[in-house]
Amino acid sequence: MKLLISSWLLLVSTITYGQGNSYFYQIPATPEDYTAENVAARMVDGLGFRFYWATEGLKQDDLDYKASADGRTIGQTVEHIMGLTNVLAYALQSKPYENLDYSELTFDQKREWVLNSLEESSKTLKSEEADLTNYQMIFQGQSGNTEFDFWYLVNGPVADALWHCGQVVTLRRASGNPFNSKVSLLQGNVRQ
Repeated sequence: MKLLISSWLLLVSTITYGQGNSYFYQIPATPEDYTAENVAARMVDGLGFRFYWATEGLKQDDLDYKASADGRTIGQTVEHIMGLTNVLAYALQSKPYENLDYSELTFDQKREWVLNSLEESSKTLKSEEADLTNYQMIFQGQSGNTEFDFWYLVNGPVADALWHCGQVVTLRRASGNPFNSKVSLLQGNVRQ
């Protein structure tokens, strides 16, 4: 599994030439037509934009910060978002979800993983062959697979990841490194 993660990171760094993912620096242009797939892709774009800015400029002190003894740190919350975005990515590939071990990755690698995963998910949903009825969340268990329609991706992993992006913003403010005030969540860009 570590070989798979390492191979993926090598591929990502080759594609992005080490510059980091800037796809979600601002939300991509709106689609020309309203389809279920475009609306779903726009939700993913909104998540990518929020995650990009919620995690931009985090320092190790921020990643270690947590509001209470039994709460998650920002770093642990980011890792949870990573798992949620992977549920989406696996569903869009029609693959059973696989819980990966991210412990060997740096924060920058985890952030890049999430951003690239969301970018690929958005592009998949915007493609001409996209059809929401074909995408199932599949979880493997000892008694067989459990499958959920795309509807559950929306109210489950996507909504949960948005929720946790808000937590990262709140926690980073509490740790003394607030969210960039020039980011316009409504317009999906950065005010000058």
